[in-house]
Amino acid sequence: MADRIRVIIMGAAGRDFHNFNVFFRDNPDYEVVAFTAAQIPNIEGRRYPPELAGSLYPEGIPIHPEEELPELIRRFRVDRVVFAYSDVSHEYVMHRASIAHAAGADFWLMGPRATQLKSRKPVVSIGAVRTGSGKSPTTRRVARLLRELGWRPVIVRHPMPYGDLRKQVVQRFASFEDLDRYECTIEEREEYEPHLAHGFTVYAGVDYERILHAAEEEGDLILWDGGNNDFPFFVSDLHIVVVDPHRPGHELRYHPGEANLRMADVVVINKIDTASPEAIHQVRENVQQVNPQAVLIEAAMPIFVEDPDAIRGRRVLVVEDGPTLTHGEMAYGAGWVAARRFGAAEILDPRPYAVGSIREVYQRYPQTGPVLPAMGYGAAQIRELEETINQAPCDLVLTATPVDLARILRVRHPVVRVRYEIQEIGRPTLADVLVERLGRGPQPPDSGAGRN
Repeated sequence: MADRIRVIIMGAAGRDFHNFNVFFRDNPDYEVVAFTAAQIPNIEGRRYPPELAGSLYPEGIPIHPEEELPELIRRFRVDRVVFAYSDVSHEYVMHRASIAHAAGADFWLMGPRATQLKSRKPVVSIGAVRTGSGKSPTTRRVARLLRELGWRPVIVRHPMPYGDLRKQVVQRFASFEDLDRYECTIEEREEYEPHLAHGFTVYAGVDYERILHAAEEEGDLILWDGGNNDFPFFVSDLHIVVVDPHRPGHELRYHPGEANLRMADVVVINKIDTASPEAIHQVRENVQQVNPQAVLIEAAMPIFVEDPDAIRGRRVLVVEDGPTLTHGEMAYGAGWVAARRFGAAEILDPRPYAVGSIREVYQRYPQTGPVLPAMGYGAAQIRELEETINQAPCDLVLTATPVDLARILRVRHPVVRVRYEIQEIGRPTLADVLVERLGRGPQPPDSGAGRN
């Protein structure tokens, strides 16, 4: 035991825990002395609990802020640092490698062969090269198509365990009430709520081997709903990756988005209705350069507004999907586009009215434009988001986050929602690919009964 390789896993409450569970947990050759935490607020200072850590870790494993990495390497005489989070530039990754090397440790990126689980059911996985590319609407589209083809898909979502890890080992979401029961953050609700609205069951949590076994008992096909441009936790029979021509070149400059692109069976070039022809051409050329065998599908992502007339001539506060603006480095999203398209008199800059951690988000992500990211990684931040919205002197709140904020916030202004769905342009379509690769499912086509 004295000769065990000493390891720190750098993460963000997702891939880091998965890599530990499938490779390190019961491995007597390694000793994981700590996790570090980044990207997500307030996830450091916890412990990976002994109930999940296994017999080699009776006290669990501490989780430290990433800023402490050099000191932790020296204190614990660490041999190897494992980088295990996503949606970061290649340059960012190598800066972390330099920090590890300067402190004397090796730097390790674990790949699919060491970390993916094999299902006994077919697996379709959806990923992206950047957060905000349109992965979630693509997943929703594929789920509905699979049901129409006679499959009974169960959706497994990339992890977001930001609360008590012991209560989040295996989470099953089948109704809106489950969102409250698991005390979901806004970020979790953004991903789960649209699936629930269409009658699909969603699994998520911490231990993805146990999650996979539970999902296999419930459906005849696993639909992996990726996140943060990470590659899938499961071996895929069909891997669909979405690229974004609003950020041309990013498909080759971010980790592990480029790996996702090179692994893809199908690449969806999204948002061709709003991107420039030059940007679309650049993305198409990059895709064909690194993955010429992939099937290319072009798609638009039109926006739908409940009451467009309510926007015209109004002073509008735009609320956008949080991760798209932060990790995704976008200045705006569908809400800003809708405000401009439907004649808002003014898009109110929310930054002067931001409070607490919302103000800190703007400082940390200065590329964010005059829109409000729907941050809500905990109860305190949700209250600060509510306060920011309510003290903004606007006529209307235009919210383009997939979650219904009225379910969790008390907003004193009128609220209009913006929705967006993916639509394939030309052939092949996603349905064409699904039929060719998987055939039709063993069930009669589902009528959609039982939706929430």
